[in-house]
Amino acid sequence: MTFDLFEPLPEAPSLQMLGVGACVLHGFARSHASALLAGFDAVTAQAPLRHLVVPGGHTMSVAMSNCGSLGWVSDARGYRYTPCDPLSGKPWPVMPAMWIDLATTAAAQAGYANFKPDACLINDYALGAKMGLHQDRDERDLSQPIVSVSLGLPAVFLFGGLKRTDKPQRVRLVHGDVVVWGGTARLAFHGVAPLAKYVAPLAEYVAPMAEYVAPMAEYVAPMAEYVAPMAESVAPMAESVSPMADGTQAAWGKRRINLTFRSAG
Repeated sequence: MTFDLFEPLPEAPSLQMLGVGACVLHGFARSHASALLAGFDAVTAQAPLRHLVVPGGHTMSVAMSNCGSLGWVSDARGYRYTPCDPLSGKPWPVMPAMWIDLATTAAAQAGYANFKPDACLINDYALGAKMGLHQDRDERDLSQPIVSVSLGLPAVFLFGGLKRTDKPQRVRLVHGDVVVWGGTARLAFHGVAPLAKYVAPLAEYVAPMAEYVAPMAEYVAPMAEYVAPMAESVAPMAESVSPMADGTQAAWGKRRINLTFRSAG
């Protein structure tokens, strides 16, 4: 299966089922992007992003932080939740109230009422970063769902079954999409394919082309019928390549931020 990375963002939120207990709420968080960005900046100023080391000694390509009463950490001793940031020894930053409202509303929309997140894992994907297939099973209450918010560059989300060997679905996620899974799908293996290295630069170079292509029609008369339509084709590409449509291009245009809400304790 292939994806058109230049496909425009949907105009209205929509629901995509991934299976029993799992769905994508396309565009659900897009209108809240500015507030989410402000919260991201505030949280990571207190608990800076860092690259964790997994028990096997590998350093994760994704930079991470946390907020809430518990935060997920990894080191040579294993995976676990802690009430304090190991780097500072201080409690993790308070989870922004707006984030909690968004996560609980998304969970309810997906059929999971009374979701009470106490941890939010913040993953920052630079170009080329990825997340291997894994299960979220360090939480005490597995009856609570996972709510995952995507911001920034498009990514291919891998959503598999209850066995690592199950072939995962490849789901294109764009700015503002929210994935929710729980119930029988709660322990589904999932991950993120390497973030495409060629998506972000295109937005920077395609947009300026429109203003130069359009005037060519009046100077190259014999070619007008061929040149003029080029402006119409090139201009929309800038909007399609850019995963954002609400003014947050400068902040999100070269990275992907993933906010994953969980009930850990």
